[in-house]
Amino acid sequence: MSDSINSSAIVDAMKRAAQALKANADIFTVLDQAVGDGDLGITMTKVGDGLLEYVQSTPISDIGKWLAGAGMAANRAAPSTMGTLLSTALMRSGKEVKEKTELSLDDLKAMYKAADIGIQERGKAQLGDKTIIDALHPASEAFSTALDQGKSLQEAGKMSLQASEAGRDLVTPLRNKVGRASWVGERTVGKVDPGCAVCVALIKALVE
Repeated sequence: MSDSINSSAIVDAMKRAAQALKANADIFTVLDQAVGDGDLGITMTKVGDGLLEYVQSTPISDIGKWLAGAGMAANRAAPSTMGTLLSTALMRSGKEVKEKTELSLDDLKAMYKAADIGIQERGKAQLGDKTIIDALHPASEAFSTALDQGKSLQEAGKMSLQASEAGRDLVTPLRNKVGRASWVGERTVGKVDPGCAVCVALIKALVE
C-alpha cells in the first residue's frame, strides 16, 4: 500500500463513515434507549446525511480545509452532544493538515491524535468514564504504535479497530460517569456505551 493518501481516498473514507452512521442507526438507538434518551440513531442518521450531502456538493483540494468544512456540516446537521463531538474531531484533524493535497502516514497519526484530544477536551471526559474516549484513545495509540513499528497502513488500521473494540468491552461492566447516561446510574452497568459503539462503527468503516 502506498505511503501517501490522496484526496479521493479521503472522500471515499468520508462516504464510508457517513454510510456506517446511517447503517448502524437502529443499533445506536437500542443502546441509547438503555442508558439515555434513545435519540442517538436519529442523530447519527442526520450526521450521516449531512456528511454525504457535503461530500456531494463540496469539491476537495485543500484536505484540511475540506475536513474542517465537513465538521461544520456535521454540526449543522445535528448540533447535539455526539454531533458536536464528531464535528470537533473532524475540525481538529483538519487543522493538522491545512493546505495539504496528499497525506503522509505521519499526517494520519497527527490527525488521529488531534481528534482524540479534541473530543476529550470538548466532552470533558477521560479514560474510564465510559464514553467514546474509551474506544477512541486506545485506537489512536494502537494506530501510532503500529506505524512506528513499521507496519503497513492496513495492519495499523486493523490493530486500531481491535484496540477500539477492546476499549469498548473494557468499560462495558462499569457505570457511566459523564453525560446523560451518568444520570441513569447503576442501570448503565453491563451496558455497552453508545459513544463507544459509534467510535467502533466509524473505525470499522474506515479500516474495512
